[in-house]
Amino acid sequence: MIVSSKLRKRRRHGHMQMARTQILDASATAKENRLLAALPKAAYRRLLPDLEPTTLQVGDALFHPAGKLQYAYFPTSAIVTLSYGLEEGGVMAKAWPVGREGLVGISLFLGSPKRDNRADVQIAGLAFRLPAAALLTEFKRADTFQHLLLRYVFALVTQASQLGLCNHYHPIERRVCRFLSRVFDRVSGNEVALTQERIAELLGVRRATIQQAALQLQSGGIIEYQRGHIKLISRKKLEARSCVCDAIIRRAFQAVFEQANWPVGNATGAKQC
Repeated sequence: MIVSSKLRKRRRHGHMQMARTQILDASATAKENRLLAALPKAAYRRLLPDLEPTTLQVGDALFHPAGKLQYAYFPTSAIVTLSYGLEEGGVMAKAWPVGREGLVGISLFLGSPKRDNRADVQIAGLAFRLPAAALLTEFKRADTFQHLLLRYVFALVTQASQLGLCNHYHPIERRVCRFLSRVFDRVSGNEVALTQERIAELLGVRRATIQQAALQLQSGGIIEYQRGHIKLISRKKLEARSCVCDAIIRRAFQAVFEQANWPVGNATGAKQC
């Protein structure tokens, strides 16, 4: 079969257009992560060639204690939980989740040579991973990317402090509401696959305690729970039943972007406070 030169040109043009579309689609999807969306165009374009879309499944371990961290992960629809060791070689305690508001791998730019934490996927979804070398190259420019990541670390410190107080002083039902409120901040839609056992593990309580709290929230018309799936019925009621820590932590992360000296990108699906 003889293919004319015009037809070959049209095919090449079609492939090039398809490739450009795929690149643009990847770019748009990456901006569903609020840190990436907040970057000025020049910084974002420098990072884009190295950003690789990655599908994360529940239970995937992004890194282990003492393991070499090769990538930073910017979730867009996945949620990753960080865990820290209670004692050397002992049990790992769940600390906090990371979703589209942040990144996993802050030790890469904080210069910590030894890690005692791990990162496991809590809710399946998409993330963009960035090689450590590419992240450090942009960070060492001491420009907007560095400033943004350092403000993000400050928000993490605020969150850690607030969660310590929350776990000590607030009743479990309010803590569950705070937890679910932050989960639904990080996902699109009003349903999420999450078992009572997993919530109990993340909050450091017994499953029976979470079961009782879930029944109360369900009877109050706040959520529906069935077979490891939670459906949000009333966001307004959920926030009203949450402890004050929910609003404090949300404001801390919102400040990461509000304090920027450049136009902030609008992350798709990001909650407007």
